[in-house]
Amino acid sequence: MIILFCLMVSFSGYSQIPDSLFSNEQEKIFNKIENIAENTESELDYNDLFENYKYYIENPINLNSEDVYELSNLLLINDIQINNLTEYKNKNGKLLSIYELKAVEGFDNKTIERILPFVRISEIKTTAKINLKDVFKYGKNQIILRYKQTLEKRQAYKNKNDSILRKDPNKHYYGGPQHLYCRYGFNYRNKVRFGLTTEKDPGEVFFNDTLKNPFEFLSAYIYLQDLAKIKTLIVGDYHLEFGQGLTMWSGLAFGKSADVIDIKKRNKEIRPNTSTNENRFMRGVATKINIANFDITAFYSNKNIDGNILIADTLPKDETYFSSFQESGYHRTLNELLDKNVISENIFGGRISYRKNFFNIGATAFETNLGSELLNPNKTYNQFEFSGKQNLNFGFDYNVIFRNINLFGEFSASKNGGKAYLIGGLFMLDPRVSFSILYRNYQKDFQNLFCNAFGENNKNNNEKGLYFGITAQITPKISAYAYTDQFSFPYLKYLIDAPSKGNEYLVQINYQMSALTQMYFRFREKNKPANSSIAGKKLDFLINETKRSIRYQIDYRISPSMVLKNRLEYVSFQNNTQNEIFHGYLIYQDVCYTPQSKAFSFRLRFALFDTDNYDSRIYAYENDVLYAFSVPALYSKGSRYYFLLKYRILNNIDIWFRIAQTFYSNKNTIGSGLDEIKGNTKTDVVFQVRWVF
Repeated sequence: MIILFCLMVSFSGYSQIPDSLFSNEQEKIFNKIENIAENTESELDYNDLFENYKYYIENPINLNSEDVYELSNLLLINDIQINNLTEYKNKNGKLLSIYELKAVEGFDNKTIERILPFVRISEIKTTAKINLKDVFKYGKNQIILRYKQTLEKRQAYKNKNDSILRKDPNKHYYGGPQHLYCRYGFNYRNKVRFGLTTEKDPGEVFFNDTLKNPFEFLSAYIYLQDLAKIKTLIVGDYHLEFGQGLTMWSGLAFGKSADVIDIKKRNKEIRPNTSTNENRFMRGVATKINIANFDITAFYSNKNIDGNILIADTLPKDETYFSSFQESGYHRTLNELLDKNVISENIFGGRISYRKNFFNIGATAFETNLGSELLNPNKTYNQFEFSGKQNLNFGFDYNVIFRNINLFGEFSASKNGGKAYLIGGLFMLDPRVSFSILYRNYQKDFQNLFCNAFGENNKNNNEKGLYFGITAQITPKISAYAYTDQFSFPYLKYLIDAPSKGNEYLVQINYQMSALTQMYFRFREKNKPANSSIAGKKLDFLINETKRSIRYQIDYRISPSMVLKNRLEYVSFQNNTQNEIFHGYLIYQDVCYTPQSKAFSFRLRFALFDTDNYDSRIYAYENDVLYAFSVPALYSKGSRYYFLLKYRILNNIDIWFRIAQTFYSNKNTIGSGLDEIKGNTKTDVVFQVRWVF
């Protein structure tokens, strides 16, 4: 996976993507993924967040063109820096050399080095009409095949006894333990794209006579861009990303991380779905047209999604009801198969936005219609959650840049009258100091199934908060990052039986010891409320849970081809119901070997961990095969290693092999229920091949 995040070494040859481990941007991305993993129990597919990295390394952006805005979407520079670059070109004419960037405010040596693999300087060519002959002559095809399996046998694959199945048909998985993945993509200058992705999860049936598709999941799209007045047209599976994610944002999004300034979302509005998240995407058609300074977007989606259907004698016979959405994407047992695609979901809406220089304002509205009625369980904490079959959402967002100040925000409302808004700002008032601020207020009755704005909750409701972040270049070699986030929940939440509040802090110091060695030290603390759950008490009162982590990491290059990375991390978890503090420790060593003249490279990690319980678990991002991601939660006591090998068979064919094993010194079983493994080791193997032609 290092292949995607090589941000510091120049690129040569379309099939050879540079492998650099000394990129601050790479660490920021890894940290963001770790933070997402810490705040969700779901297994997520991060493909959509990184699709463009590889493309723009192979097709660098011309800094004299309008495509320079893509650098913001790649998280390489912010909108203020793009504004400064635009003003420089308006005043001095087009860039003649990459070295001119040193004269642009906000572009220091580190920023220039960071964007080098993705940019070029050249004349602006008149955009020619898309010629069908050129599309298929110069477009690139890519096919990826992946096989993954856990070698140890889970309990679900052992329960094949007829007597067991007659008693409970949900005691086993109907398919084999293999994870299969196939992906095809075509790309012509990012103007014409089409692709197909298929997947079978472990435990799901493959090539069954009753299945129309041998793979359990199938996704496809056709994407066109810059066709006269039509800026974007997509048919098939896609994502919508508008404003700051409060009204419509169907895909994944980054939240809080050590990149404390990067709190503003960079929306791409309409983009293809290339992930294997099986429920959270649009399926239909979407288009955006341009008229002068106005962009007009229309979209329609119709698909079936998973849900837990209710069957009860008290329900009306002529209606179907469901109690919750099922978003895991797994269809392994009888119950999971019965929940598959049982709810129709119909969405239509539009957006109009106005852009003039660096002022942008937009309005979005859409309606959601479900084929069955959602009946939430009758609990006090969720009485304001969405229920029914139909919802309407609308909102307004803005983005303003004035010199070195970027102000942004969004207001949104739902059919029932619930409201939510956020306002934020980025300030680069000094070349060495920048800070960000964001306030959000999401009412308890705000209802939106497709929002993903900045916040502490998984859903953007019942939350108020104030975030402040600052970064400072203390010396040429030392930089500091810090943020504080104060948040409150005005109403009850799941397992929190009263209004509550919490806070989070982070401080990180980076030290660039030399061109070959860099390190950072981080402290992070989060305080959140929870029910006391004391035995014998009829009413739970709230207590505070505190989790602290201290991390030290150093990366150092010992030769042109080899980089070593070390991390030490300590975590403590304290629940005020008990006086005891639970501890967690992690230490690992990475070896990264990337010879420039060889056809292979490899990554190796060995880690030791020791935690008192699951609450003191530690997440650590791991390199994986191209377009795959691994962020395991390490807890209990043991060790873990992985080995990742990439080998280029031909100039356009690469293969990857990865093996990862976790050993527990204090366990005789791993997991529980159907996923239980008898023994103290868990081994995963992955094999992948990629053919580009």
